[in-house]
Amino acid sequence: MTVARDTVAGARRLVVKVGSSSLSSVSGGLDVGRLDALVDAVAARVATGTQVVLVSSGAIAAGLAPLRLARRPRDLATQQAAASVGQLHLTRAYADAFARHERVVGQVLLTSHDVVRRAPYRNAQRTFERLLGLGVVPVVNENDTTATDEIRFGDNDRLAALVAHIVGADALVLLSDVDGVYDDDPRAPGAAMLDEVHGVADLEQVHVARPGAGTVGTGGMASKLAAADLAAGAGVPVLVAAASAAPAALGAEVGTVFAPTGPRLSARRFWLSHMAGSRGRLHLDDGAVRAITSGPATKRRSLLAAGITGSDGDFEAGDVVELVGPRGDTVARGVVAFDAEEMPELVGRKTRDLAPEHRREVVHADDLVPVRSRPAAAAQV
Repeated sequence: MTVARDTVAGARRLVVKVGSSSLSSVSGGLDVGRLDALVDAVAARVATGTQVVLVSSGAIAAGLAPLRLARRPRDLATQQAAASVGQLHLTRAYADAFARHERVVGQVLLTSHDVVRRAPYRNAQRTFERLLGLGVVPVVNENDTTATDEIRFGDNDRLAALVAHIVGADALVLLSDVDGVYDDDPRAPGAAMLDEVHGVADLEQVHVARPGAGTVGTGGMASKLAAADLAAGAGVPVLVAAASAAPAALGAEVGTVFAPTGPRLSARRFWLSHMAGSRGRLHLDDGAVRAITSGPATKRRSLLAAGITGSDGDFEAGDVVELVGPRGDTVARGVVAFDAEEMPELVGRKTRDLAPEHRREVVHADDLVPVRSRPAAAAQV
């Protein structure tokens, strides 16, 4: 095995995500046989001493049959109703399946509001830590009953990548109805599966299709590539494999593995970089951009007023803001030390020219995280 596969195989804390299409169908709702097979594989991994967090789609799909709906609804209200009914069926099925292995499950429902602010994010961390410490298998889903387009994570692949960092997981496994990442539609003649991905360059020739209109899921391979990029870029290896091969996948024996492409971020820095809600923007000159983004983290400097060319937004001291370069691209995110109304007195001025109460960093280096540029990893066809 490669180092990345070894890490997945030997992970002491693992996040496993399974999609709706792997657990259910439009016509039949929740497929208990598929769910039981997945639980058997997860329980076997837990029995080896691994702590597993299961991120499971399927609430809306599980609600279709009880509500006598022929297909996934398109309107938000019916989606939320289906999720309300289906979440009960899904959680009960998981509780019954894990009970066969004498394992207790706990339900964790999240929306983006729960993690964009620091205090709720820390609360989520503490809850996961306590559940895992008690030997519980947390089953996580987006709270589709209350989530709206404005507050959604986007899909459960992204949610799984975020949860992997909330819980400090050693690795992430994304299970779907495809056995790995292919350079073309797996049904196309000559399509080849990638064994290992070391960066975006390995995906330049990959083409993936959007989920079909008749599917019960919302993700597809494109969302898995985005989630894998997010997790691997922050130091977490990712395996993409078929849910039907879950036992082999949890041992990293099959599928496509994504090696880490960036350093492992602390929970706080990951929160700043990917999860915190932004309340405004500070516009920087080229010199300030170089100072806060160049070199290793220990050498990066704080943002001073002299390097700021402007600001916008209604933020207060302690809020998270985006730091924007001269070409309009976000280069970093950080916790600002001043209110928006104070910024006009600071912009472009050297520290020695400021009033004594303003002679400090606008964004301290300890509260600042460069944003990694993410070119498109795959074309959509």
